[in-house]
Amino acid sequence: MDVNHGDELVVALRQAADHLARDSISDVEHVLTQIVASAAETVPGVDGGGISRSEAGTVQACHATDDAIRDLDQLQYTLRQGPGLDAAENPPASGVVVAHDFAGQTDNDRWPSFAPAAVQAGYHAVISAQLTSRGRGQRAALNLYSREPWVFTEQAHTIAALFAAQASLLLYGADQGVSLQRAVDSRDLIGQAKGILMERFGVDAGQAFEMLIASSQQTNIKLVDVAHWLTEPHRPTEPDEPPDTGDGLPGQPAASRVNPTESEGTTCSWVAAKAARVANP
Repeated sequence: MDVNHGDELVVALRQAADHLARDSISDVEHVLTQIVASAAETVPGVDGGGISRSEAGTVQACHATDDAIRDLDQLQYTLRQGPGLDAAENPPASGVVVAHDFAGQTDNDRWPSFAPAAVQAGYHAVISAQLTSRGRGQRAALNLYSREPWVFTEQAHTIAALFAAQASLLLYGADQGVSLQRAVDSRDLIGQAKGILMERFGVDAGQAFEMLIASSQQTNIKLVDVAHWLTEPHRPTEPDEPPDTGDGLPGQPAASRVNPTESEGTTCSWVAAKAARVANP
């Protein structure tokens, strides 16, 4: 890599990092667009690029520098063949898949349906680098296209892989942020549900949590979903109370309960039955 181009790479990567720091992980899509644009401007021989992502059977061609590239990224998943698809779903050890000349026999034989479509769209070569993200089972690739054949050198491979690594770190950070937020939300929800049970049945925090666990196990419904039902603002109360067992639960003040543990099984069954009814109407 020559000195001047190395300087350009450093500047491009620093700019992309600045976008990430300024925009924060909450604006992932905007930062990814900036990374693709920087890669298209920096990798030698590239005329445009985009990102293809698949998750839970849904494919999205996004962050493309032009509509033709967006269509080609989408076409790879429609045809189930192409360098971007290979990089995302079955990458080599380097994570980089290169097509040097779609009009040539080698690449045409490798991707017989996609290669002619790429040539017709005006692109003869592509370099695709896998984007790794472990949080959501997402598969993705950075796809950089050239209108000329045989333009991608080892230097281009390395630079493309560096931009892909930066995009991968962004996706990983976004996944972690989503997971942490869900964990916080679930914790708060379970805390609210515990509070409802503590107030209604006169149990302590530990007993309330055990009641939630027992309800979850009886219904095979996630603990957080049981907690969600309990905290719903419009969930029915009367006459859907648990049966009165004569020990002050419920229908009598919580203070009148002589032994809070005696009726926890009954209460758990009530919570479980109600949660199951709501979950499976």
